[in-house]
Amino acid sequence: MSGGLVGFLKRNKIALAATSYQSGRLYMISSNTKGGLMVNEQFFRKAMGLHVTDDSLYMVTLGHIVRLENVLREGQWVNEQFTHCYVSRELHLTGVIDAHDIGLTDKGEIVFVNTKYNCLATLSKEHSFKPIWKPHFISQIVAEDRCHLNGMAMQDGKPRYVTAVSKSDTVDGWRDRRSDGGIVMDVDANEVICEGLSMPHSPRVYRDKVWLLNSGTGELGWVDKESKRFQPLAFCPGFVRGLAFFDRFAVVGLSRPRYERFEGLELDERLKQADSEPWTGIQVIDLDTGNVVQWFRIDGKVAEMYDVAVIPGVGCAKTIGFMNDEALPLITIDDPDYEFLNQH
Repeated sequence: MSGGLVGFLKRNKIALAATSYQSGRLYMISSNTKGGLMVNEQFFRKAMGLHVTDDSLYMVTLGHIVRLENVLREGQWVNEQFTHCYVSRELHLTGVIDAHDIGLTDKGEIVFVNTKYNCLATLSKEHSFKPIWKPHFISQIVAEDRCHLNGMAMQDGKPRYVTAVSKSDTVDGWRDRRSDGGIVMDVDANEVICEGLSMPHSPRVYRDKVWLLNSGTGELGWVDKESKRFQPLAFCPGFVRGLAFFDRFAVVGLSRPRYERFEGLELDERLKQADSEPWTGIQVIDLDTGNVVQWFRIDGKVAEMYDVAVIPGVGCAKTIGFMNDEALPLITIDDPDYEFLNQH
């Protein structure tokens, strides 16, 4: 990690959450009570999209939507070091639909990108999901990943922008359009507002701009709505995926290639020009300059990240999954006068 990462987290009282679907991990990165870095990890099979609201953390996994809830009040601790403990409280079975990004509407409804069925969807009490929107070029809701719809930006409590790797309407058609077939769409108008991208991911609305990651070129940038073109701000040495913001900073996730090279993508050439090897982890980028100010790197077997999130107001954080040795004995009571009993 960069030498200033711990101070950055502590000074701003934030934690970072990150997912890796390859390793099936939710990582919580925060400062510990001894002045160092705390990296807490929890297994969730194929951990994908993240969404943070107040004390809740929503996450997409292989076949479920998970809601984790912070069970600690101010002044309470777990293991004499964790100030926030996110416990898995709700699990909705969707089945394997290759869901990606997730958000929460102003009505409290979960909405997510259903990549396998090429649509945006919400939860259903009786069924796996309920479709609520599809791109105009997708002819039907069918279990064929045609355009690889993957990213979703929320604005004013509703989904507003999405990214897709192509405009294909045939099964797996997007794989032949990875280099320059990518698009950003306005959900309200159901029209393309930017195209010619390379595997775009993670659209986000921040400071009146639509930001995204042009993964196939390794770039963070934004959409110029007048010219309908992508304006790059910074190059990152990896397949960028996962984007969050705090103050004047962007938090970006990076991945190494699934195989030896980023086959058929401009990213390979960009890395050669920079005389750089791709790496896995997180970079914090200054939006005013485009420079990397902090970073966290993962070496070894974990090569791919999917999403990142900034959790404000957090000192030291951990998560607890379903039906593991920590979850079963951890009992908390919904009573403002109840004092948390540390049984760990």
